[in-house]
Amino acid sequence: MSQSSSSSDGYDIAFKVLLGVFAVAIPLSHLAWLGGNLTALLTGHPWAGYRPADALIRPDQLWPGLEETSILLGARILPALALVALATASGVWWSRHNGDFGGKNKRRVQGTAKARDIEPLLASAITAKARSLRPSLKDADRIAASDTGILLGNLQGTRTEIRMGYEDVAVAIMAPRSGKTTSLAIPSILAAPGAVLLTSNKAAGDAYTTCFDARSRVGRVWSMDPQQIAHAPRTMWWNPLADAKSLEGANRLAGHFLAASVDASQQGDFWSKAGSNILSQLFLAAALDNRPITDVMQWLAFPADRRPLDILRDHGFTSVAAQLKGTVEGPPETRDGIYETARQYASALLSADIATWVTPQKDVPEFRPAEFVASTDTLFLLSKDGGGGASALIAACADSVMRAATARAERTGGRLDPPMLAILDEAANVCKISDLPDLYSHLGSRGIIPITILQSYRQGQKVWGDAGMDAMWSAATIKVIGSGIDDPDFADKLSRLIGDHDVETKSTSISDSGKSTSISMRQERILPADRIRALPKGTALLFATGLRAAMLDLRPWYLEPDAGELSAASKAASDAITARAIAKAAPPQADFGLAV
Repeated sequence: MSQSSSSSDGYDIAFKVLLGVFAVAIPLSHLAWLGGNLTALLTGHPWAGYRPADALIRPDQLWPGLEETSILLGARILPALALVALATASGVWWSRHNGDFGGKNKRRVQGTAKARDIEPLLASAITAKARSLRPSLKDADRIAASDTGILLGNLQGTRTEIRMGYEDVAVAIMAPRSGKTTSLAIPSILAAPGAVLLTSNKAAGDAYTTCFDARSRVGRVWSMDPQQIAHAPRTMWWNPLADAKSLEGANRLAGHFLAASVDASQQGDFWSKAGSNILSQLFLAAALDNRPITDVMQWLAFPADRRPLDILRDHGFTSVAAQLKGTVEGPPETRDGIYETARQYASALLSADIATWVTPQKDVPEFRPAEFVASTDTLFLLSKDGGGGASALIAACADSVMRAATARAERTGGRLDPPMLAILDEAANVCKISDLPDLYSHLGSRGIIPITILQSYRQGQKVWGDAGMDAMWSAATIKVIGSGIDDPDFADKLSRLIGDHDVETKSTSISDSGKSTSISMRQERILPADRIRALPKGTALLFATGLRAAMLDLRPWYLEPDAGELSAASKAASDAITARAIAKAAPPQADFGLAV
């Protein structure tokens, strides 16, 4: 290195050291002058003139009457502590508002949305929107935050709350244990102003136990648990054939059994379509004759039974009867294959424990979707993963509720007020509504707010196909992406949606004439795919229609002020589930008493 270059580097170092000295000395001298004067006043001495340099270098000359201990405390120790506190506070503020995400401070990612970029999701805009959407709030002096929208979290690194409005429809893609239940489902249920529908495959320690007690104070809690996940006593039954008295309704019901049994890629083959058609025709016949849905299994067992044909003809469905007759009288091999396929789809109805939830029960109230959507009640729909026909009943009940809500909205000015919340947790496992992507296009405008929670984008593709999942993703006005995204293609898609930003690049060159520095700008991904995969737990990406992508700090229910009460209620409910499970598993006690 040349001598001139060495001299230049030395000057740079000296300049930086000088700046550092001034950065400490100037504020410290002013704090020493202020602290010394305050100490002087408290001890009865006069206020000294503005001489901060003397306060730092010659305090005994500035306050000649002060004792050495007072000077040490007031002009040395306290100013130094104050300077450290100011530096710490400045560092915390900087870390929250600048730099990369991650670590304990979760700093805002450069290039993602600031508060002004997502103003339609902030309190003032959401409140104004709620007044325009809900007639009941139009003249209210003060509106509770829960009445304005659903809390999604805080803008990262700030206390600014971000909410989705009661006309938005959402898709959340979050891996297990990434906060989908604790930070999204449970807080939304607890704050919902109207009826709430939840589908889930868990009970103990989940949304069911956490929210049951709180929602029971708002309205009635209904629980449909055909596979006894919560081991709850049966306090309701629901008639799935109530909406099957038309061919369209019967087709929808049969479609739920089809979707619960085979993936989207298999639903178009001959046997699947034929089996679904037979189910539809028999569901229609049972509904028209006010029979329980279990009668369909008897008809499936004996294809030659003419009662469904007679019922269809008696009610004017001659074309449907002709189709059924053609299948029954067709080649035996084809007929038997079709009926066996239909029997497999509806096999859950063979279980007496499951069938009792969907057939009339003495002294057990009937759940009526039309009444539910006009209330502030809560409906928990529970089914195990891969529940087959049982999950078909869960999907059918959820679908019936949403269609009842749509019908009520059409009769009451176009929207539900208060809105209904439908949280479809584990939707790809227990609530496979085939045309859910199509429903997304209009549910929000009816005051029906669905939040479909999936573990991955591919999970949705498996249920609804590529086109269906793409349609749902496009129709969702709110998209929440949590941690644990391990699909490289989807992570790259998200990275491209977030976009690029300008990054300042500094380059330094050294020559015989000295050192020169140049600054240039280049485009760089705001969040590359690998960093999306590494999103820390407790954070999420938010995509809202027409707005810049934002980073969220999630708000789990157990960190809220009322967490203690909720935790106690959840533990009590979980303990009750455990006790019921143990009681069911215990062998019956033998009676060894002697007969008299």
